Amino acid sequence: MLFKNTYNPSYKNTVSESDANWQSLAEWLGLSADDLQISGTKSLKEITVYTCIKILSETLGKLPLKIYQDSGGIRKATDHYLYHLLKLRPNPYMSAADFWKCLEVQRNIRGNSYAWMDISSSGRNAGNILGIYPLDSSKMQIYVDDIGLLSSKNSVWYVYTDKKGNQYKINSNELWHFKGMTIDGIAGLSAIEMLRNSIENAKAAGNFLNNSYKNGMQTAGIINYVGDLSPAAENKFRDKFEQMSSGLKNANRISLLPIGYKYEPMALKLTDAQFLENTRLTLQQLTAAFGIKPHQVNDQTKTSYASASEANREFHTDTLLSILTGYEQEITYKSFLDSELNKGTYAKFNADVILRGDIKTRYDAYAVGIQNGFKKPNEIRAMEEDMPADGGDQLIVNGNYIPLTMAGKQYDKGGTANG
Repeated sequence: MLFKNTYNPSYKNTVSESDANWQSLAEWLGLSADDLQISGTKSLKEITVYTCIKILSETLGKLPLKIYQDSGGIRKATDHYLYHLLKLRPNPYMSAADFWKCLEVQRNIRGNSYAWMDISSSGRNAGNILGIYPLDSSKMQIYVDDIGLLSSKNSVWYVYTDKKGNQYKINSNELWHFKGMTIDGIAGLSAIEMLRNSIENAKAAGNFLNNSYKNGMQTAGIINYVGDLSPAAENKFRDKFEQMSSGLKNANRISLLPIGYKYEPMALKLTDAQFLENTRLTLQQLTAAFGIKPHQVNDQTKTSYASASEANREFHTDTLLSILTGYEQEITYKSFLDSELNKGTYAKFNADVILRGDIKTRYDAYAVGIQNGFKKPNEIRAMEEDMPADGGDQLIVNGNYIPLTMAGKQYDKGGTANG
């Protein structure tokens, strides 16, 4: 099974059928019904959805994934053969940052993202992972073998169809599967499908504004005429009137109507409080669904953070922690041998990249760690990517500190050798 020979990172957009009633209304308002259909990557054309997914994917892309071993103390397993593969370049086509962004975008759009592990089957490196490749989640089907037809009972299998129509059966142990919100624990739900109505509303509002600008900020209207016009004459008059009054160059200019015609504009005002409130409500609904804080999409109406580091900590706790845990557990379980898992080997994203405060906050925290004896100076220097210093590998503690059980004994008669 060589996905490397058929690997293609392109994706096919799919468009679903929409209700004819709102299509007609949209077209009457000057909106294209096709533009409002939301499915798959087409949802990224809505600015709020695009921004939310951009924030999530770029955040994941900038977090380095490292391998650790918890065996009598936690250490970075830089000697593990997967360390640089996960941290720098999972496959020849892309960097680690692009790899994780690709998976996170698909996970948010389609509810599932997949990465196939190219595992060596022979030679001295048999069983080792040679490369990891993201797959198009829209071309994947999941099967639960509840009768043991393919292998053991209740095993999970995946069938992937490449761009040429070739199908591949993949064992779950060969595949990383990252899910969005899930009901059955087997497949994730597409956030785009769940939020279809809200996304379509946001898209419609955006298109309405765009068309208003194109029409010179003139809203739709009705022309009254006493008499009969043939369909051809109606279309000819409509085209002529729109040519005179539409477009920014015609904004605020006077249009002349023949005798017998009367123009009545529709009462659709972009400044109406209800229009603005509905637009803001849609934005808040979409950002909340993706776990994005309003201030991250430039909605400052309710911002109450004392600092950027405080906002980042809340984003990490409320949104990222669950996402990162899902990635880490899947990667750890499927990438390491049982013997490695028994030794405490695991993969973990380094979230310090986004949790680091300003330099004063960091240095104050470092001082507390060093002075209280639970951080070595060279450990702090490594966190700041500085070279180790001589004598920096020892724990330092204030010599005036004593155990609680000895409190007051220094004042006893006779004291101690130093008392």
